[in-house]
Amino acid sequence: MPLLDLLFAMFWFFLFIAWIWLLIMVFIDIFRSDMSGWVKALWVIFVIVLPLLGVLVYLIVEGDNMQKRAMKQATEQQQAQTAYIQSVAGSGGDNTADELEKLKSLHDQGVLTDDEFAAQKAKVLNS
Repeated sequence: MPLLDLLFAMFWFFLFIAWIWLLIMVFIDIFRSDMSGWVKALWVIFVIVLPLLGVLVYLIVEGDNMQKRAMKQATEQQQAQTAYIQSVAGSGGDNTADELEKLKSLHDQGVLTDDEFAAQKAKVLNS
C-alpha cells in the first residue's frame, strides 16, 4: 500500500500545481485584458471568493479572448525579438549593398583612393 499512497500523493500534488498555474494564468489575463477597472475588480473578487466556480466561469466567458490576447502578445514578442536581432547582427544582403554604395560614392568623390576603396570593399564583402 505505501507505493499506492505515494502515487496518490503525487497525483494530488500534480493537480495542485496545475490549479495554481491556472489561477496565475487567469489573474494575468484579467489584468492584461482591455476591460474597465471595475469589471477587472469584480472578476478578481469572484475568483478569490469562489475560486473553482470563478475560474470556470472566466474560462467559459473569456476563453476565446484569452487565447487571442496570448497569441497577440506572442506575435509582438517574436517581432520585437526579430527586430532586435536584425538591428544587432545587421541583415546580410541589404546592409552589404548599402555599404558598397557608400564606398563607391566616397571613391567617386575622391575621398578614398583606389587602394583604400579596394581594401574597404574586400572588408565589406568578407564580413
